[in-house]
Amino acid sequence: MGTLRRIRRLAADTPARRDRQVDLLRAVAIAAVVMGHWLVVYVSDDGGLHGGSALETVPWTRPLTWLFQVMPIFFLVGGFANAASFTSHRDGGGTASSWILRRTDRLVRPTTALLGVLTVAALSARTLGADSALIGMGVWAAAIPLWFLVVYLAVVVLTPLTHALHRRYGLVVPVVLAALVGVGDAARMAWHIPYVDQGNFLFAWLAVHQAGFAWQDGRLPARRSVTLPLVLGGLAALVALTVPGPYPISMVGVNTSPPSLALLALAVAQTGLAMWLQDPVNRWLRRLRPWTVVVAVNSVIMTLFLWHMTAAVLGVLALYPTGVLPDPPAGSTAWVLLRVPWIVVLALILGVLVAVFGPIEQRSGPLPDPRAAPVVPALAGTAGVLGGLLGAASAGPGDHGVAGLPTPALVAYFAGAAVLRHARRRRSTHPPLV
Repeated sequence: MGTLRRIRRLAADTPARRDRQVDLLRAVAIAAVVMGHWLVVYVSDDGGLHGGSALETVPWTRPLTWLFQVMPIFFLVGGFANAASFTSHRDGGGTASSWILRRTDRLVRPTTALLGVLTVAALSARTLGADSALIGMGVWAAAIPLWFLVVYLAVVVLTPLTHALHRRYGLVVPVVLAALVGVGDAARMAWHIPYVDQGNFLFAWLAVHQAGFAWQDGRLPARRSVTLPLVLGGLAALVALTVPGPYPISMVGVNTSPPSLALLALAVAQTGLAMWLQDPVNRWLRRLRPWTVVVAVNSVIMTLFLWHMTAAVLGVLALYPTGVLPDPPAGSTAWVLLRVPWIVVLALILGVLVAVFGPIEQRSGPLPDPRAAPVVPALAGTAGVLGGLLGAASAGPGDHGVAGLPTPALVAYFAGAAVLRHARRRRSTHPPLV
């Protein structure tokens, strides 16, 4: 009850100047990702648990990804919120390093809880004699959200630099980044040059993040003369790039690993739509009841995202080996109808996980002195966290160590997280990061 009272108080005390639509879009984006992941999972129990994504085997599911691929919205509103936060922090005399320490705390704390639990669970299962391949597959599936977190944490850490570029060059920055994405696509699809396209993982999401900067400070104004061309132009480009080719229609898979120009076309359309709806949505969210719901969801938004695939793993173990849920072929009528009980069970499991681990995200971590934060520990800790997450996320399915994930990656992550926590607790004599 204490948490509910605090959320109601936060909702009631929200300043009128806050752009509440940003918070709603963040919640909607994460909810759509969670639902999308759950819907496409299929499981086969033919003497051993196997599974995959229906997008790989059921063609009619691929156009639906145009609705469920809303990660561009998350990066867009992330850019909006990070610009507002960093500008306020900087104008108040705060340093870039102290802002990074404060901003990453909300991301690192719930992630540390997830990786800690997965490590303990994998070690316990191995001690009890569980099959190592099954342990590796389960841990890999539960850790799928780390892919997103690697990139988002990177764009947050780069915000002091990218926001400086935005203040100087404005919309030129995302245009240049989009051009770099095009170069990466050409290197992969036309010139067959390996590795060049891997830069798109950063360039594409940075481009969307920069658009959020432009929206926040008015360089990309929310006028119909701007938003309507963005929506129509983005959709026209998306259709032109995918229907006749050369890009696949699905917005999950090839168009996201790495991100492509087709995904950026979808991002342009979503940006226009979000800006178009800004005023009416903000008026609606001035009502206390819907705004309180938005505040409640955002208070555990990272917990919802990070644990939703763990809920899926637990749901598979509970429903399929026990015979509670049959496993018809993916895409069949029976499979579609069984999505309903499947989603209900996973939602219940995720609700329990959020109740247990949500308070970790809601709790405020130690805050560094805004005017003098330790630069070297901040950089070292961030490098350890990012390197560890990248190593864990890129390992792929399989048994990669005693804890399922690569041991060096876990060591790097936990060491980096410890350094960041220590840096937040101490007042530094190091010069500020400029």
